[in-house]
Amino acid sequence: HHVRVEDARLAAPSVGTPVPLYFGGASPEAEEVAAHHAEVQLLWGEPPAAVAERVARVRARAARAGRSLRFGIRLHVITRDTSAEAWQEADRILAGFDPEAVRASQERFARMDSTGQARMTALHGGSAESLTVSPNLWAGIGLVREGAGTALVGSHDEVARRLFEYGRAGIDEFVLSGYPHLEEAYRVGEEVAPRLRALATATAGEVAA
Repeated sequence: HHVRVEDARLAAPSVGTPVPLYFGGASPEAEEVAAHHAEVQLLWGEPPAAVAERVARVRARAARAGRSLRFGIRLHVITRDTSAEAWQEADRILAGFDPEAVRASQERFARMDSTGQARMTALHGGSAESLTVSPNLWAGIGLVREGAGTALVGSHDEVARRLFEYGRAGIDEFVLSGYPHLEEAYRVGEEVAPRLRALATATAGEVAA
């Protein structure tokens, strides 16, 4: 079942709403909506430099509106005890992709008018030839999955460092997932999170000193 709606629009959230508004969108129009109405602007997993650029742009838009907001990022994670093990898992996932499914997915993505999807697709260009788009950032998921199409791949130390870099780029919140999800969630919670906290603590100590 589905519902068809004509002339629909989102009402501006009431002042002091107890429910924080999370918002996604990469177009200039979406960034303007986020600047005026969102509590958290969500981004997909682009390289840290691109993320920092978008954060700065939306933050400036919000400042002009007399507001401030937080930023979150959506990423998949493949973290293992060693980097080699993590990349072997990425290769295993890639080997399971049906070339016809990749072709059909990329054709469908190309017809979308989503700025965010276009940015995700541009990372790999629909090809499996060059999927590492930034240190430990793998765009393979985006060959068959629309939306969030990148994964952090590496050892627990490497993944923690990359998450820390995103934090320094302006990211406050992380929405992470894996394949399969439960096992990856345990690895992130037990192995990556303590390393990330240690990096944050050490950096805070250096600043205080």
